[in-house]
Amino acid sequence: MDQNLAALFYLVSAVCFILALRGLSHPETSRGGNRYGMIGMAIAVATTLALLPEMNYVLIVIAVVIGGGIGTLIALRIQMTALPQLVAAFHSLVGLAAVLVAAAAFYNPAAYGIGAPGAVKLSSLIEMSIGTAIGAITFTGSIVAFAKLQALVSGRPVVFPMQHWLNLGLGILVVLLVAWLAASESTTAFWLIVIVSLLLGVLIIIPIGGADMPVVISMLNSYSGWAACGIGFTLHNNLLIVAGALVGSSGAILSYIMCKGMNRSFFSVILGGFGGEVAGPSEDMGDRTHRQGSAEDAAFMMSNAETVIIVPGYGMAVAQAQHALREMADLLKAKGVNVKYAIHPVAGRMPGHMNVLLAEANVPYDEVFEMDEINREFAEADVAFVIGANDVTNPAAKTDKSSPIYGMPVLDVEKAPRVFVVKRSMASWYAGVYNPLFYMDQTMMLLSDAKKMCENIVKALEN
Repeated sequence: MDQNLAALFYLVSAVCFILALRGLSHPETSRGGNRYGMIGMAIAVATTLALLPEMNYVLIVIAVVIGGGIGTLIALRIQMTALPQLVAAFHSLVGLAAVLVAAAAFYNPAAYGIGAPGAVKLSSLIEMSIGTAIGAITFTGSIVAFAKLQALVSGRPVVFPMQHWLNLGLGILVVLLVAWLAASESTTAFWLIVIVSLLLGVLIIIPIGGADMPVVISMLNSYSGWAACGIGFTLHNNLLIVAGALVGSSGAILSYIMCKGMNRSFFSVILGGFGGEVAGPSEDMGDRTHRQGSAEDAAFMMSNAETVIIVPGYGMAVAQAQHALREMADLLKAKGVNVKYAIHPVAGRMPGHMNVLLAEANVPYDEVFEMDEINREFAEADVAFVIGANDVTNPAAKTDKSSPIYGMPVLDVEKAPRVFVVKRSMASWYAGVYNPLFYMDQTMMLLSDAKKMCENIVKALEN
């Protein structure tokens, strides 16, 4: 294929990626965004294959069939609740691919047009080493995030003395190794970059607690993009540079949005993440005890309300209660109740987690509101129905300076005259932070599996 024609196709592919990102910014256009992304990637792959001379297309087809088959199987079998760990796992593959491509280019530079063994261009060595380091950090960091999200290891922050100094030292060591590689083209330097970066990826993520997982997911997304971008420079592939930069910058912006939603700086997340699988306080907080209700209580109060605001959280995802919740909402709407959904930007374990689950249950988009849009309406609503959300509804974030989430913007659920909270138990759950909402006079706890509770409320509404 002519280089000018290939450049045109790469430009079309890049435009498709930009349209994909724009489409994915809103639930109503997300399907179209996915289509643009698929079209752009198909054009990019086909163009790249057409540019390669004397290529064994049989091996390529076999690899595509194997990889595509695995991807299709995962897509068909994956539960929507497992999307966060799936995203983390896929990020690890992007990082690993960056390392492997860099290794191939390092050992066979002539095939990539960057020089000959022992005489690789200085700029290519720098680009290659940076891409390798970021890719290796992304690989092991994503594996740790996957293990935490999949509950293969504890979600608690893992901290030890001098931890941050160790990370800083390893970071400086990576920079020195990059300089060594650029100066000497040493094989030892290359593999030391890989090993140190793999270790650094683990050490960066282990101190981050479960409550900060949305930021971690978007951060690793950004890392994977920059790794691809760095390798794009090594391969002299403009599209890979553009696509990697798009992913890297969009992930960085998303990380900033997540941090803003938690009122925390990016560095405070990296250096001191909170949240883990710890037991919460007992149901007796001094002279405060919680009030426990039933599905019949919730059905009666909500069916006689004018407005009900539903606040979904990770507990809804774990119980896969989104379909039962939508059925409950449909019955309430049939009785003339105005139903709305309030979404906090860091609800769940990844950005947009709740939006994805509600979309899967075919909840109308016009009923779903972001925190800034709906917060003022809690005081005017009759009932707030919290299903599996903890930290994003915690009023202590506004008043208790000793709380780990102090200053974090939260949903003003406590302003509703009646609050129902669906939880499995009175444990504070993932972030390990006491929530006084559970003990307020207007709050009634519905202690049960979220899906089972919604199904029982549906039965009560039908009767």
